[in-house]
Amino acid sequence: MSSRTLALHAPRRLAAVAAIGALGLVGLSTPSTAAPRTATYEVTVTNLTSGQPFTPPVWATHRPATEVFTVGAPASNGVRQIAENGNNAPLLAALDDDRHVTASGMAPRVGDGPPPILPGETRAFTIQTKRSGTRLSLTAMLICTNDGFTGLDSTRLPNQVGDTIVLTTSGYDAGTEVNTEDFADIVPPCAPLTGIATTDAGTAMSNPALVEGGVITHHAGITGVDDLLTGLHGWDVQAPVASITVERTG
Repeated sequence: MSSRTLALHAPRRLAAVAAIGALGLVGLSTPSTAAPRTATYEVTVTNLTSGQPFTPPVWATHRPATEVFTVGAPASNGVRQIAENGNNAPLLAALDDDRHVTASGMAPRVGDGPPPILPGETRAFTIQTKRSGTRLSLTAMLICTNDGFTGLDSTRLPNQVGDTIVLTTSGYDAGTEVNTEDFADIVPPCAPLTGIATTDAGTAMSNPALVEGGVITHHAGITGVDDLLTGLHGWDVQAPVASITVERTG
């Protein structure tokens, strides 16, 4: 093609580009319609027992590759420390190091009151996570036990805003400490939280003499072999110990 032909065609080409630009097809700029990268949930935990306070639960949102605990498998050190000593720090640290965990934390205390969720009490808190974290796990100690806990493992979160799930949880035995039911072997808040006077100081440390190399099982309940009272600290092992409601709010 000659230079003359190019000169004749150039104005037509520029006009065509201008027309396309007027239609919004060149340099197109529209508001983003991408799905939000985070999701927000309101979690409510209700203690259904008559005499078992719970520690503030540790929670995590994560991908399916992570499991916090499994019935029939040995407890991790993090779950063991919660179940025996009410010590949340090791599990929080492990969750923080897990690349499949998208968010984690601990349910907050209420005002100036005690951290535990007392029998009949409800504790609500908000969590926010990346949308890739589609599962929720939650773990809390049954304070008046040697190594009892309750919680959820890898529960699918509600998908749409406004969706709600309501779940109940059982009492579990971590299988890591013998169930002596002796105040001397149980965390110190147990007795005062349940209105019992005792001279036993209790302990928030694992006792090597009581190590039990078992696996996580459904808890057999309180048998009354020592200081714990079946009528106060016990529960119907066929019934749930907690109710957990999760609503997606954003």
